[in-house]
Amino acid sequence: MDLHQIDQFAKGIIVEAGRRIRESFTYDMVVETKSDANDLVTNIDRETETFFIEKIKQFNSQHKVLGEEGMGEEIDSLEGPVWIIDPIDGTMNFVKQHRHFMISIGFFIDGVGKLGYIFDVMREDLFSAIEGEGAWYNDTPLRKLKPITIEEAVVGINASWVIPNKKVNHEKIIELVRKVRGTRSYGSAAMEIAFVVSGKLDAYISMRLSPWDIAGGTIIAKEVGAIATNLSGSDSNLLLNDTFIIANPSIHQLILDNYIEVK
Repeated sequence: MDLHQIDQFAKGIIVEAGRRIRESFTYDMVVETKSDANDLVTNIDRETETFFIEKIKQFNSQHKVLGEEGMGEEIDSLEGPVWIIDPIDGTMNFVKQHRHFMISIGFFIDGVGKLGYIFDVMREDLFSAIEGEGAWYNDTPLRKLKPITIEEAVVGINASWVIPNKKVNHEKIIELVRKVRGTRSYGSAAMEIAFVVSGKLDAYISMRLSPWDIAGGTIIAKEVGAIATNLSGSDSNLLLNDTFIIANPSIHQLILDNYIEVK
């Protein structure tokens, strides 16, 4: 299978999908809720996912597609060639701010990540990677991450995990917040992953993400030396929801050992 041919195909449809999303602001958007009032989906999410599926099936009908909005097929294994797609990661930002949302795509063969993409739709910035060949920010190679201390780190984390909750010991998270240089929360997992792989953040932590949130980013992470796991330190499950951390390798285990206690 020619990964470079698939890479060029993927970049082409990502850019086209981004253009379609930007043009969508000129007509009415239909906003609905999914699991709760803060879990939003729009007609543009669904239309974009359908666009990707149609293009991929035209490219190769044997490729399977797992998408956030369920427009693809039911998938219970990662055997063969599988695309994992989030058409708009950060839908609340998309609806409210018209910025700070991403297209996130990972291409896998028999469960091994081969191609990863995170596309900032409004800035038209593409983070991408080919397994074993490196990662890029647009046409500029991304460098391997340099070692840092926890005191120098800027960490992405949602403020809801610093207050009492059912998922994690918030007192430990408070210790982490006090220890690091700063924290940020951008409202898009893919954006925060892109910031870690490019050195704008040094870690990003979440208590619950879906495969499409992280599939593209975990492939890019390996090419720059970032470590991406669940909060038990194991590989994230790309068929089910899971906890998640991506971090500079010099602080990944340190954070897990000292500041994360899952209930």
